[in-house]
Amino acid sequence: MTTIAIIGAGGFVFPFRLFGDLVSFPALQDSEIRLMDIDPGRLEGVASAARALVAHHGLPTRVVPTTDRREALAGADVVIITFQVGGVASYRHDVEIPRRYGVDQPVGDTVGPGGVFRFLRSVPAYREIAADALELCPDATVINYANPMAMATSYLNALGLRTVGLCHSVQGTTRMLARTLEVPYEEVSYRCAGINHQAWVLELRRGREDLYPRLRALMAERHRIGRGAGGLRRDDGDHSGAADDASTYEGGNEQVRTAIMEQFGYFQTESSHHASEYLPYFRKSADMVTEYIPQRWDYYEICAAHDVPGDLTDQLEWLKAELKPSVEYGASIVNSIATGVPSVVYGNVPNAGALITNLPADACVEVPCLVDANGVQPVAQGELPPQLAALNRTNVNVQTLAVRAALEGDVRHVHHAVALDPLTSAMCTLPQIRSMTEELLAAHADLLPPELVTTP
Repeated sequence: MTTIAIIGAGGFVFPFRLFGDLVSFPALQDSEIRLMDIDPGRLEGVASAARALVAHHGLPTRVVPTTDRREALAGADVVIITFQVGGVASYRHDVEIPRRYGVDQPVGDTVGPGGVFRFLRSVPAYREIAADALELCPDATVINYANPMAMATSYLNALGLRTVGLCHSVQGTTRMLARTLEVPYEEVSYRCAGINHQAWVLELRRGREDLYPRLRALMAERHRIGRGAGGLRRDDGDHSGAADDASTYEGGNEQVRTAIMEQFGYFQTESSHHASEYLPYFRKSADMVTEYIPQRWDYYEICAAHDVPGDLTDQLEWLKAELKPSVEYGASIVNSIATGVPSVVYGNVPNAGALITNLPADACVEVPCLVDANGVQPVAQGELPPQLAALNRTNVNVQTLAVRAALEGDVRHVHHAVALDPLTSAMCTLPQIRSMTEELLAAHADLLPPELVTTP
């Protein structure tokens, strides 16, 4: 029997989707799945849906809800982290304070000021989880789904946990590209590498056919700057499934990623909305934003509007009708570890072994990984094309400085990280950046590590 602990199980919909993925694998149906959250009300909603799903399909799965983290971790084989410290209330500061300084983040949870502070206010929780896990389940594989992916995964590994960070950007983008090219996805092969949300589709093939020439021509024709994008489906922010049409999030507004590909040669694995936050080229004014992204997708607004009971009910009914896994990698990792049946996933892992040789050793990189009974085994990719590594390094700088601030307790590195963010530095002077960072430090003071709540 496999014992799985989900930390942060009271989240909107994602933890229940993970539960459904896990019990979709026959080898995991007799698992003990511990659902842990600090909010008993939200936890009970997810636990109730999980019990209903197990009962509907007559599964032997043991569902154990708890608000006690140590109870959840004791003897666990796999620990899955999926939470947001501070919730929507803190997220509001992440997007609204920078916006007053001209830094408009449509997502703001992975890079930039928003990403740095989402990470820093999670640091005390990561420290507690790591201390307990090293005592109670030292051999567990830790799967991190919490953003900011690179910073959080780097930090958890630095604390001594064997952690792989998972996202759905590679799966979602490659599926979108297959639909765009009208090629059945099962006939597409690809290779990606880089950093989370800024990994690159290095190869895209159908058999012996290189699909890139067709992709470049089609995207240039379909996603011209200023062309508009009326009538797109409103995206609800849940990208764990395989979307089947263009939306406001992916496939419809691709002027940004098309422009990046035209300049630097390769397609990026995260949406144009999010990609526009990673670089200094696309958000210099409201008119420029509208030119590149004619229909806004705002993740904070989506999170603030979530109807948790309604979302859970919908997910439960879908999984009752058909119990099958989503495109997320988490459950397939657990299945491969439990059964020894190999799988390949794209994971975020430390670059200490020079998996990508022209990125820093302290970077967190996203690369293909083999998974079997031996766990998650990253595959070395050699060098990225130099222009892609250069783009990645501009964001690695921010990530590694934020992690160093947490490891060393040095608030100066918080200021350094925010000042080096490409979009922030394109929009603000150094005095403005310092003022914005101090505002964010003050707004999040109750949740930050105590040693960082001091202005140097």
